[in-house]
Amino acid sequence: MKRCLLLSLLVFIFSAPLLAQFQTEITVKDLREQIGFLASDSLKGRKPGTPEDRVAAGYIRNNFLEAGLTLLGEEGFQYFEIFSGAKLGGQNTFSLPGNKPFKLGEDFTPLNISASGDIDAQTVFVGYGLENHSEFPGRNDYKDLDCSGKCVLVFTGYPLKNGKKLPVSSDDYITKVVTAKDHGAGAVLFVSPESAATAEKIIPFNSLRTSYNAGIPVLSVSVDLANEILKSKKKTVKNLADMINRTGTSIALLDLCHIKAQINLMKVTARTQNVVGMIPVEHSDEYLVIGAHYDHLGMGGTSSRSPDEIAIHNGADDNASGTAGIMELAQKLAANRALLKRNIVFIAFSGEEMGLIGSKEFVRKPLVDIKKIKAMMNLDMVGRLDLSKPVLSIGGTGTFEDAENYLGKFSQNRPYKVKYSPDGFGPSDHASFYAENIPVFFFFTGFHDDYHKPSDDADKINYEGEKAVLDLIYDLAFDLATRTENLAFKPGDSKQASGHMTGGTKMKVTLGIVPDVISSETTGLRVDGVKKGGVADKAGILKGDIITSINDQQVTNIYDYMERLTKLEKGQLVPAEILRDGEKITLSIQF
Repeated sequence: MKRCLLLSLLVFIFSAPLLAQFQTEITVKDLREQIGFLASDSLKGRKPGTPEDRVAAGYIRNNFLEAGLTLLGEEGFQYFEIFSGAKLGGQNTFSLPGNKPFKLGEDFTPLNISASGDIDAQTVFVGYGLENHSEFPGRNDYKDLDCSGKCVLVFTGYPLKNGKKLPVSSDDYITKVVTAKDHGAGAVLFVSPESAATAEKIIPFNSLRTSYNAGIPVLSVSVDLANEILKSKKKTVKNLADMINRTGTSIALLDLCHIKAQINLMKVTARTQNVVGMIPVEHSDEYLVIGAHYDHLGMGGTSSRSPDEIAIHNGADDNASGTAGIMELAQKLAANRALLKRNIVFIAFSGEEMGLIGSKEFVRKPLVDIKKIKAMMNLDMVGRLDLSKPVLSIGGTGTFEDAENYLGKFSQNRPYKVKYSPDGFGPSDHASFYAENIPVFFFFTGFHDDYHKPSDDADKINYEGEKAVLDLIYDLAFDLATRTENLAFKPGDSKQASGHMTGGTKMKVTLGIVPDVISSETTGLRVDGVKKGGVADKAGILKGDIITSINDQQVTNIYDYMERLTKLEKGQLVPAEILRDGEKITLSIQF
């Protein structure tokens, strides 16, 4: 029996390239099958580091094998670690003078955005902890307060606005923590201002669906515990909340009781992988890269447009559509390998939704000579060609000379209009390659109401439309892989350079950088790329700089950075501090 299985496996392995010769067409049938599998509920949204992520990667790898590709990396996988959350460590305590110790999980809990550390500080009540919030412009709950080294007690949510409650997401907690840190707070305690029975419960440890690390202890406390803290001022959570909502004004209480606490959390990492295969071409040392990310949001989180809805985000268009596209292109191009003059590398990236992590991993640890990559083609959301006004957007036309004339011959006589965009930077994996001075193409059929929602399902894909898009991409890829001339790289005129992870943050200005969201750097935010002619470029910021403050406010990570930008207006001139080769430099930034 074992011998028969071995023989069958050998027959499959050696016949795979031959089988690929017959799979010469991109078909709607294949696209339905591939997107249907990748976007099925069984894969639970393909979140990096999960068992379903590995199933999706194995499926893609098998498709690459069936197309006759040579696997790169570790049998087709390029592994890397991602931050996947935190868990409670061994010692988490909380006490007040004259009280018995409070119970973890009942009276208090650290939140998953918390840092480990000790609290030994006086408490200050700051109401809802708002400062110039977009929903409450001009409001400052910290006015004239000295919170340096203090533990701030903050209400969750928002005061009533026009008699109504505003929705709350994980981003709102982050904003409040950043604001508290700006005022010198050494720790933050959240308590619900609601008078309902549910308010007695603490926020569950892992309920904030984000990878943000506050850098200071952040806890949820019960209403009963908060009332103990407020007792010296003869106040309760309920009467403070009623007073704030009735008067519409801020209330602050100083010199509340002294808190002692120990917070111990452990960082949790997980392993995920890019999937990489290649059509090798004899006597060629040049490469064309065709890529698409296959990961999505799992059960949701801060990147979801339904951030507090725990539901499978299937990501049919984003980006099962692009992943199916590269698998179909691999089959058709492999069937014509005899005509190719350049190697073609196909990459299914993981971690794109977390900040282009997979593509950054590839360019930092390339499996081929990155200096020999002549162009990169990125497919991200190519499955929802609008039937009423069909338009295909091709980005990256500003990244090489004479782009629109070159693309013009491929755009004729298509059942859709082709729109060009010069962007080389942008919120998808081509940005990682553009940052390495590689011409890029970004294919995209547009946003829709289901984007980053649980409703992005396979039955909403325009399969005939995607096939028509892939026919153009195939013609372009075939030309790039059979020509001998190189595209002449030039810096593009991108409107905005940024990665994912902007969540629901409202920014009126942009700096024009690609932020490095995966660096282990703790002193600031590393710059992965700078848009030519953008705000950062004009200010003198360079790739590799570490931004440590903007407008005299500390920046330690992507969340701090975004929060700083929400407070700035077009036309403002503000200082910024950066580290360059270990040296601190102060620059002026004109937005």
